[in-house]
Amino acid sequence: MADILTPALGESVSEASIAKWTKKVGDAVRKDEVLVELETDKVSLEVVAPADGVLAAINAAEGDTVVPGTVLGSVSEGASAPAAAPAAAAAPAAAPAASGGVSVEIAVPTMGESVAEGSIGTWLKKSGDAVAKDELLVEIETDKVAVEVSAPAAGVLTIAADNGSTVTPGQVIGSISASGAVAAPAAAPVAAAPANTGSAQVPASAHLSPAVQRVVSENNINPASLSATGPKGNITKADAIAAIGAAAPVAAPAAAAPAAPRADQPREERVKMTRLRQTIARRLKESQNTAAQLTTFNEVDMTNVMALRAQYKEVFEKRHGVKLGFMSFFTKAVVQALHEIPAVNAEIDGTDIIYKNHYDIGVAVGTDKGLVVPVLRDADTLSLAGIEKGIGALGKAARDGALTMDQMQGGTFTITNGGTYGSLMSTPILNAPQSGILGMHNIVQRPMAINGEVKIRPMMYLALSYDHRIVDGKEAVTFLVRIKELLEDPARALLDL
Repeated sequence: MADILTPALGESVSEASIAKWTKKVGDAVRKDEVLVELETDKVSLEVVAPADGVLAAINAAEGDTVVPGTVLGSVSEGASAPAAAPAAAAAPAAAPAASGGVSVEIAVPTMGESVAEGSIGTWLKKSGDAVAKDELLVEIETDKVAVEVSAPAAGVLTIAADNGSTVTPGQVIGSISASGAVAAPAAAPVAAAPANTGSAQVPASAHLSPAVQRVVSENNINPASLSATGPKGNITKADAIAAIGAAAPVAAPAAAAPAAPRADQPREERVKMTRLRQTIARRLKESQNTAAQLTTFNEVDMTNVMALRAQYKEVFEKRHGVKLGFMSFFTKAVVQALHEIPAVNAEIDGTDIIYKNHYDIGVAVGTDKGLVVPVLRDADTLSLAGIEKGIGALGKAARDGALTMDQMQGGTFTITNGGTYGSLMSTPILNAPQSGILGMHNIVQRPMAINGEVKIRPMMYLALSYDHRIVDGKEAVTFLVRIKELLEDPARALLDL
C-alpha cells in the first residue's frame, strides 16, 4: 500500500485545498498519473500516483484543506496487474490482426512548483527502436532543472514530441508498444549487434545523455570504462571528463591519423540555449537593469585561517565526518557582518525596505548546465561543521540536478567563490532581489608590508557588490572591512569582538 502525500507547497505557503480528484476509489492508476489537483493562494499543484495499482482510498474530499505531509489517500500497489493480465491474455487472438499489442504512454512528469512547461532535449532513441524498462529516453529542460524521463516498460518506442518542443506536465510525448510480439524483434538486434560490430560501445552509449555522448565521442572514450556517479546510476558529464586523462593513451595512436583539412569542418555551430541558461541570462540582466549596482574591493590575509584549518582539519574530519573548508569561515564572518550592517541583509519592495531577521545564505554552485544558487537556511544557527555539511549536500544536489524549488528560493545574501576556478578578481552581479553578494577569489602568495618588513603572505581579493539604492558606501565598506577583520583574526568571531 502506497500513501498519496501532500507535497511541499513552496516558501510561505502552509496549506492548500483539494480542487478535484481525477480518479475514484477502485479505479486503476499508473505510476506518475495525476490523481488530484491542489489549489493554494499562489499556484495550483498536481499530485501523482506513487505506484501502479488501484486507488484504494480517498482520505480528503474535494474542498478539504490540507497541509504538507497530509495523507490524501492510498494506492494498492500491483492490484491492477491481475485485472490487466486477463485482458492481455484475451487479446492475443485479435491483437495480431489489429495492432502491435498494448501501448504504454510516456507522459511528462511534474516538474516542480511554478514550473509550467519545459523543452524536450535530445531523444536518446528514435521511433522504432527497442527500449528496456527504466532506460533513459530523454531529458526535459526547464528554467530551473533538467528532468529525466525513462521508459515505463520494455518494447518499441514511438515519439510524439520532437526535440526542442515545448511540453507541459502530463502531456504525452510518446508511447511504447509493449506486447509480446514486439519483444522478439527487440531481442534480435541485440543478438545481431555483436556479430556486426564486435563492440559494446554502441549499446552503452545509448544510455548516455547528449552532453556525455559528445565528450565520449570527441575524446574516443569507451563508455563501458566509465564509472557512474550520477542519480539512478547514470553517467554524468563530470564522469566522462574525469576519464579523459585515463583514455588519452588509448586515443593517442588515433590522434596521428586524422589529417582532414580545416575547411572540411564547420567553423560555427548554432545551438539553442537551454531553458536554464535563458533564465540565468534574463535574471542577471534584470538585476543589472533594476538595481543601482556598485562593487567595492578589499583584500584579506588568509594566514591565520589557513593555519587554523591545517592544525585541526584531521581532527575536525574525524569528529564531524566532513572536511573543514574555507566556506564555513566566510559564512560565519558574513553572518556576523550582516548582524552589524542590516541594510546588506535587506531588500527593496516598491517604496518599502524589508529588513530580514533571518540569515539564509545563497551559495553559488557551477554545474554542467549552468549556475544555480541553493540556499543554506538559518546559517546563523549552524556550527562550522553544520555549515560544511549543509553546503556539501546542496552542492551535490545541484550537480546531480536534484535541487528542489524550495532549496533555491528565499536567500537573503549570496556568496560566490570564483577562486575555485582560478579567478583573481571579479565584480559579481546581484542575485535579485538581494542587496549584496560577496565574491571570493583565488589565494595568491604576494609580498606584503608587515610592520615595516616585506613578507610573503597568502592573500585573497574580496569583492562586495551591493545595491546602492539601499546600501550606502560607508555601510558597504564597513561590511567588507568587518569580514576582513573576522577572517584575519578568527578569534574575534569566538569572542564576539
